[in-house]
Amino acid sequence: MTKSQTKSLPKLVLSSSRDIPFSQLVLSQKNVRRVKAGLSIEDLADDIYRRTLLQSLNVRAMLDDDGRETGQFEVPAGGRRFRALELLVKTKRMAKDQPVPCVVREAGIAEEDSLAENVMRVGLHPLDQFRVDFR
Repeated sequence: MTKSQTKSLPKLVLSSSRDIPFSQLVLSQKNVRRVKAGLSIEDLADDIYRRTLLQSLNVRAMLDDDGRETGQFEVPAGGRRFRALELLVKTKRMAKDQPVPCVVREAGIAEEDSLAENVMRVGLHPLDQFRVDFR
């Protein structure tokens, strides 16, 4: 892309973020992850309890039949984090009305957000994992 082409592009506007009580969040069926792999939900819940939530959930307002917001938000991206938070609520290690940091999406397709969150990330190289000194 040339310099003159980039000057004519519209500026990026990021999605808003806000804290939403966990009790207003619902796991979306639009999450593309179906196969359980990697770190268990229990391990993730323990890590969140110890370290706190490090990455926001991606949410969309749920609408009624007339297109009005219901006050509930679906979580199409961040399903494993949602399940870990849900486990923390069930085990009484987190309040059900605990505010959760969320990126609120209004445009685009929920399944694309879920797919992008899972595909666009790059895991650490094994050497980088062991290079950190936690002293």
